[in-house]
Amino acid sequence: MKFTFSILFTLLFLTYNHAQSEKNVFFDQSSLIKKFHTIDELEELKKGDLIKLYTERVHEVITILPYLALTNEADVTLSDIGIKESSDNLKALDKHHDSTEKALENTSDLIIEFIPYADTEKIIWSILYFEEVIKKIRIGTSGNF
Repeated sequence: MKFTFSILFTLLFLTYNHAQSEKNVFFDQSSLIKKFHTIDELEELKKGDLIKLYTERVHEVITILPYLALTNEADVTLSDIGIKESSDNLKALDKHHDSTEKALENTSDLIIEFIPYADTEKIIWSILYFEEVIKKIRIGTSGNF
């Protein structure tokens, strides 16, 4: 079960990061979570579903944080913010996508291995915490920090 779950996440993020580097974007829409939850919604879910949500939120934070000073919006390219799309800059972006891909794989493996041992209440608290961080990231500098 853990092995299948790990392979699924690996394939998902290999495809995701390959698509990013092809479009020369910092991160794309597929890296963003689609829904925020209430504590009541989370309390109704099984631990396996909570771990999946936990993993998705960790992945969004890991993906976006390095670019936060440049953009908090998906599908932004180098040229969109005034960075020359030179060979060196594109290579640097590709290199970062590759390292992020590996980090996400390692993080997924770690989550799959250890988070099932966490108390369900702590997983729920962590999901809600990550969602608040993600909301702040999405608000950006125009929001009230």
